[in-house]
Amino acid sequence: KKFVIKDHYDFDQKVINSENPVIVNFHAEWCDPCKILTPKMTELLGTSEEIDLAIVDVDNNADLVQTFEVKAVPAVLAFRNGVVVDKFIGLVDANMIDSLIGKLAKKK
Repeated sequence: KKFVIKDHYDFDQKVINSENPVIVNFHAEWCDPCKILTPKMTELLGTSEEIDLAIVDVDNNADLVQTFEVKAVPAVLAFRNGVVVDKFIGLVDANMIDSLIGKLAKKK
């Protein structure tokens, strides 16, 4: 499922404590590549019940940006059991997103 993170507490509840792996997409309204990446990730995840997609607006969540040392947007972090297991920065092609989804989906 896809959801927008409102604050640090929300992040802890929906990402850190999630039983599913979560792909966290740090983005900004003013970021053009983000406007391409977010819909692409949503499309590639489709109706996956295994992996969640969390959207974090960097302008509204400075504390999360600092905690995870996000230096540029879009930045994508993959979490499993509350730990970052993979990440990439910038607009990447569908193959890279697919491979990230594949890695997360396989391991239980």
